[in-house]
Amino acid sequence: MNWRDFWNRENPIYVNGRHRALHYDRIARGIADLVEAPGWSVLDHGAGEAISSDLVARRCARLYLFDAAPNIQDRQRLRFAANQTIVVLTSEALDALPDGSLDMVVANSLLQYLSRAECEALLDFWRGKLKPDGKLVLADVLPPGTNALNDVRALLRFAWRGGFFFAACAGLVATWFSDYRKLRCNLGLTSYAESDLRALLCDRGFEATRAPQNLGHNQRRMMIVARLTG
Repeated sequence: MNWRDFWNRENPIYVNGRHRALHYDRIARGIADLVEAPGWSVLDHGAGEAISSDLVARRCARLYLFDAAPNIQDRQRLRFAANQTIVVLTSEALDALPDGSLDMVVANSLLQYLSRAECEALLDFWRGKLKPDGKLVLADVLPPGTNALNDVRALLRFAWRGGFFFAACAGLVATWFSDYRKLRCNLGLTSYAESDLRALLCDRGFEATRAPQNLGHNQRRMMIVARLTG
């Protein structure tokens, strides 16, 4: 099993419906705040189920959703079938997006599941799809030294504030016995020092800065906002 297989099937990451709803609501509101003009075309790459993407769609002209897991794509299409602003992409449709057509690309909680070579290939891909002054947002990036205990603490704080603390405790037990823990041990998660990631972006013509806050609930992780410099 790889990470794509894991996300393509039912898993215990979201402990209940409230956890799922609060997570995606927070992410969508954060992405919406990054949209600078109503005419923008935005790609949410590695979007997951993205159940609150209508909040982003209200702020832009076109919102493209892409997730590599086919089952997630199917659920996205079903959920947003009536929303004319949202387009759910297959891998082929993603590749077919015209070069220089996107105002912003967002990749939230994605880089940790990719090898460094895969990350670099995606940076090149996004560079080609963005407009000359386009914006790239890399969120929920793991810095070196991040461990599972830090993630547990962040989840429990989020759960306490969100009203699903006891469900989160039970969910952590389920996760311990799930394929997620096995994959995390066997495949690992890729981390990046801020300076390292900024250097990769600089090599591709981006000027990058670290945002004050991460999109997700775990503020030990970081968000990098990068602009093409022409």
